[in-house]
Parts: sequence; structure tokens; C-alpha cells
Amino acid sequence: MDPRIDTLAGVLDARTALQLPRHDETIEAGVLLVLRTRDPLELLIIKRAEVEGDPWSGHMALPGGRREDRDPDLLRTALRETREETGILVPDAAVFGRLDEVRPRTRRLVPIIIAPFLAMVPAETEGTPSPREVDALIWVPVPALGSEEAVSEVVIDLERESRAFPSLTYNDHVIWGLTHRILTQFLDVAGAAGLV
Repeated sequence: MDPRIDTLAGVLDARTALQLPRHDETIEAGVLLVLRTRDPLELLIIKRAEVEGDPWSGHMALPGGRREDRDPDLLRTALRETREETGILVPDAAVFGRLDEVRPRTRRLVPIIIAPFLAMVPAETEGTPSPREVDALIWVPVPALGSEEAVSEVVIDLERESRAFPSLTYNDHVIWGLTHRILTQFLDVAGAAGLV
């Protein structure tokens, strides 16, 4: 085990990940924060393919997706979706923690609850995007995400107005919305572990 991952796991073990209440109409999803053990650690971000009718079409995201009937739990969902979207097979033993679940703050989006899990992969891991779902795989150095230069805002045109949302920027990639909220949690944990 990488000592940096040990430290991250220790910080995660000291807290209880929030699990949100479910309702009959709730859709569940699992995402995976895949950390590649290079120096510095790198986090896998995907650029979603442009798909008509998908509210997250073309966005920067974490690998993952909706739970299917065949998934016994949300961790299995996150692992299956990561393999399908990126070609990266993450073994159970590589998973070392989870973050608080999140849901959209707007009623315009589906009532979905997303469970984020963390896993490590070897330094030589690359992956291959599934062209149907993913345009690109981007390995982002964790300190770059945690830097002041990464903090920004993005203006999104909504139905009747434009609104500014907090975001993180890496090169030309803008990360906002639910992924931003998950990464903000992760960066708090990484900061407590001395990694940013």
C-alpha cells in the first residue's frame, strides 16, 4: 500500500460518510475517485460524451453511473461503471473509503443520490475511454486540483437566467456541479492528509 493512500484511508476512517434518505422515486448512482499512485498522486476525471437528452452531456465527471438491478450495492455500481466507461478494472481490495453522498440541489434534475468511493490503482494504469459514453480520460495531479489557481466560477445559461457556480479548472477543463461538490469533499480529506 502507498503510504499516502494509508494516510488518506486513516482520515476517511475517522469520519462517517453521510448516507442520504431514500424515497420511492430515488435513483441511486455510484462514482469512483480513482487515484493513480504516481508522484504526485493523480485523480481520474472523465469528459462525458455528447449525448442528446443527457443533462450531464459533455461535462467533466468522475467515472460511474446509475445502479442497475444486477448491482448488489453502490460500490459494485461504481466499479462496474468505471470498468465500462474507462476499461480500468479496479479490484475490491483497491477501494479504501467513501465520501458523503450528494444529490442535485435543483428540481430540474432527476432525484438521484450519488455515493462516491475512493480507490487506488498502480502508477502504470492508463485506461481506454468507451466512445459511446466518454470522450476523454484526464489524469489530474491532486495538488493541481487543490491549488488556489484551480478555484474559479463558471457561468451557466439556464432557462430564464444565467448563474455563476463554483468550479475547479485544470488546463481547459472546468469541473462544476455535483462533481465539484464531491471533489471539494475529497480535497478537504486530502488537505487533512497533507496531500494538498
